[in-house]
Amino acid sequence: MSYDVLVIGGGPAGLSAALNVRARGRSVLVVTNPPEENPLWRAERVDNYLGMGAVSGAQMLSDMRAQAEAAGVEFLTGRALNASYMMDNWYVSVGSDMYNARAVVLSGGVARGKKFPGEQEYLGRGVSYCATCDGAFFRGKTVAVIGGGDVAVEDAIFLARACEKVYLIHRRDSLRAAQSLQNTMLALPNVEVCCDSVVESINGDGQVSSLTMLHKPSGERRELPLQGVFIAVGIKPNSESFISNIASDEKGYLIAGEDCATSMPGVFAAGDIRTKKLRQIVTAVADGANAVEGVQEYFLQ
Repeated sequence: MSYDVLVIGGGPAGLSAALNVRARGRSVLVVTNPPEENPLWRAERVDNYLGMGAVSGAQMLSDMRAQAEAAGVEFLTGRALNASYMMDNWYVSVGSDMYNARAVVLSGGVARGKKFPGEQEYLGRGVSYCATCDGAFFRGKTVAVIGGGDVAVEDAIFLARACEKVYLIHRRDSLRAAQSLQNTMLALPNVEVCCDSVVESINGDGQVSSLTMLHKPSGERRELPLQGVFIAVGIKPNSESFISNIASDEKGYLIAGEDCATSMPGVFAAGDIRTKKLRQIVTAVADGANAVEGVQEYFLQ
């Protein structure tokens, strides 16, 4: 079947792109996993999206999808397997079927690799992947940040402004973050750095209440009473694309600017999958709109 645009991924970026395609009177197919598999679906509360108030992630994603469906967006549950570019069109196989379009928007988001015990259970109930998104929920509370790179240290600095106590837990004997960031963090009196330590489990009863940590050199095991765990390690973009040879950075994020155009003709990257500083729902939705503006310009070439 033929469409003007194929969107790969049914999160906020993909749904925004699809809605904007329909607003321009063009046809669009969204290829996506079931919505229940989207990380946003498992968020217990989202209250930093303007105009929506405090809603669950499942409700937000359901409302976004319903709006797209009402606008005439078509959906296909499945996985894009491979693609080829011929005669100014992209041909994409999903299962045993083939679909083609003049442009493709990739919005597959990010995924976690091996998870910590308790991480999945308490995602949205004290476990978060975004300090700037969810940090306000933990004002005056105790939290942990897992990781040792720039993002982890930046998260610890950000959270220390509002939280009573912040633990930074890193499995190696030294942090990998830029020294200037480390210096800023180490000057904060409410941040405790725990190097050479691994997280054994995230614990709770409905909500996170503690974290069990093992100090590898000594074998000492500590249970840290806390209310939040921010994971800043092991997060990778879903950029192992069925479209090969798209330029990406050293972490695998697809290289694309504000127009969301990638290095491949007619292929755009929107949301957390692309190179960008801030990864939030609001920036994903903006990316979807910007990607379609790029698609429109591409069609006029």
